[in-house]
Amino acid sequence: MIRLPWRTADNAPAFERTTADAFLSCRGVDVAYDQVQVLFGVDLDVGEGEIVALLGTNGAGKSTLLKAISGLVDPTAGRIIFHGRDITHADAVTTAKLGIVQVPGGRAVFPTLTVAEHFRCGTWLYAGDDQAEVQSRVDRVLELFPRLHDRWDQMAGNLSGGEQQQLGLGMAFVAKPRLLIIDELSLGLAPTIVEQLLDIVRAIHEQGCTIILVEQSVNLALTVASRAYFMEKGEVRFSGPTEELLERADILRSVFLEGAASGKGANSRAVARKKTAPADAPPVLEVNRLTRRFGGITAVDDVTFSLAPHAILGLIGPNGAGKTTVFDLISGLLPADGGRIVFQGADISDWAPDRRAAVGLGRSFQDARIFPTLTVAENIAVALERHIETRDHFAALLNLPAVQESELDVAYTVEDLIELMNLGAFRDKFVAELSTGSRRIVDLAMAIAHDPSVLLLDEPSSGIAQRETEALGPLLRRIQSETGCAMLVIEHDMPLITSVSDEILALDLGRAIMRGTPAQVTSDPRVVESYLGGDVAVIQRSGK
Repeated sequence: MIRLPWRTADNAPAFERTTADAFLSCRGVDVAYDQVQVLFGVDLDVGEGEIVALLGTNGAGKSTLLKAISGLVDPTAGRIIFHGRDITHADAVTTAKLGIVQVPGGRAVFPTLTVAEHFRCGTWLYAGDDQAEVQSRVDRVLELFPRLHDRWDQMAGNLSGGEQQQLGLGMAFVAKPRLLIIDELSLGLAPTIVEQLLDIVRAIHEQGCTIILVEQSVNLALTVASRAYFMEKGEVRFSGPTEELLERADILRSVFLEGAASGKGANSRAVARKKTAPADAPPVLEVNRLTRRFGGITAVDDVTFSLAPHAILGLIGPNGAGKTTVFDLISGLLPADGGRIVFQGADISDWAPDRRAAVGLGRSFQDARIFPTLTVAENIAVALERHIETRDHFAALLNLPAVQESELDVAYTVEDLIELMNLGAFRDKFVAELSTGSRRIVDLAMAIAHDPSVLLLDEPSSGIAQRETEALGPLLRRIQSETGCAMLVIEHDMPLITSVSDEILALDLGRAIMRGTPAQVTSDPRVVESYLGGDVAVIQRSGK
C-alpha cells in the first residue's frame, strides 16, 4: 500500500499514515463533459486536519475535481472516499449533510437575496439546533467582515465582487464544515480583505476542519498550506511540500502569455499600428466630479482625474471603494448622478455604451463577460466588429469581393491573435467550456482586437495562474507600446499594478484619496491602512 507523509492539525512534524486512513481519498478519478474528458486518473489524499493547496495551470481541471468531490459532477471512473464512506456517485445534498462545504470560485451568492437571507440559507442544516450557537457564528463573521453588517438588508447582487466573496466564505463558516473546499480564495479581493479571509480560514481550521484550497497564487498558498498538488491538463504533475513547487520551473510556468509578453508569436495587425502624439497633447480621457449613488449609499463621490495619451494609470482601493462603478460610469453602463466625462475632447456623458465603444473606448470586466455559446475564434471575431469596413447587408447577401476581403481580414487577424495568446488548443471550443482563467485570456485577446484608444481593464489578472500574472505585466506594456493606447487598470496584484503603472490613483469609500507614483501611493499611510494591510505575503501575490 502506498504511504505518504502527513501533518497533524497542529502542524506537528510529518508522520507515516496509509492512504486507507486518509480523511479524503481520490483514486483514478476521471470526469468528462459530454464527449470531452477533463480529468484523467487523478489521485489525491488529504489527511484529517490538513490544509492542502490545489494548484495548477488554467484549464487544468482543478474546479472539476472539486465539483466531483462535492457531488456536483458524476465521475466516469475511479473512487472518492470521504471519512471511510464511498461518495463517488453521491449528490450534492448528500455530501453537504456529510459536512463537505464548497465555496465556488467567483461570486458564490444569489443576486436577488439579501445578506440576511444568505445567512439563513447557510444554516439550513441546523434549523433544529441551538440557535444561540448559530447566531454566535453569524456574529463572528460580521465581526470579521463589518461591510456585511452594513449591507445586511441589501441584495447580494448590489455588493461589490469582494463583498460577495466575503459573503460566500461567511456562509461556509456558519455551515460548520468538516471538509471545506475553497475555489479561488483571493479572486477579486484587496490585500486587506484576503488577509481577513485567511484569518477566518485559519479560524475554521483551528476548529478541526480539513481544508482544500484552490489558489492561483503559489505565494499565497504558501502562507496557509504546507502540502500541495499541482495539476496540468487533467492530471496531477506534482505532490509534495508547497515550498518545493517554487523550485519546479518545469511545471510552474506560463502556458499562455509568456510568448506574447516577450514579443514572440504572431505579428498581429491589431498590435502592429504604432501611434504617436505630441508631447503636449491634451488628456485623452477626463473625469470631472463624477458621482453615483445607490439608494442612500454614495458609491462614487466627486471623483476627478485625467488620463494622458499612452499613459497607464492604476486604480486601487478596498473592495467596495467604487473602482468598478467608475468603470461602469466611464463606459456608459451606468448613468452618473453628477459630473462630466470627456473622451478625446468630446463630452460623452450622455452617450450610450455602444457609441463610446465605436469611437475607441474599450472595456473588460472582472468576470470576463464574453459570449459563452460562441467559440473562442468567434468571440475574437466579434471584438473586431468596429474595424469592419464593409457593412452593406445587400453586398453581404451577394458575397461581393469587398465583403470577401473584409471577412478574410477578420479571419487573418483572429488567427494572429490566437497564435499570439497561445489559444490554438481552444480555438474551436465554446467559451462556456473554458475555465475562469482561460476565459480571461480570451477576454484579453478580445481587448487587443478592439484596438481602443483608451482601454479600461478591470482586474486583468483575476483567475489566472501566478506565472501568467507575472507574464501579464510585460504583455500590457507591449500592448500599450505597440497600439499607442492609454490604459486605466484596476488590479489587486500589487507587483503587477506597480510594475505597469506610470501613476496610481487610490480610492476609498468612493473618493480619491491619493495619486502619485507607485512608490508614493503604496507608502502612503492612508493606503496602507485601508487597502494594503501588513501581510507581505498577501500583498506580493506574484513575483519572487
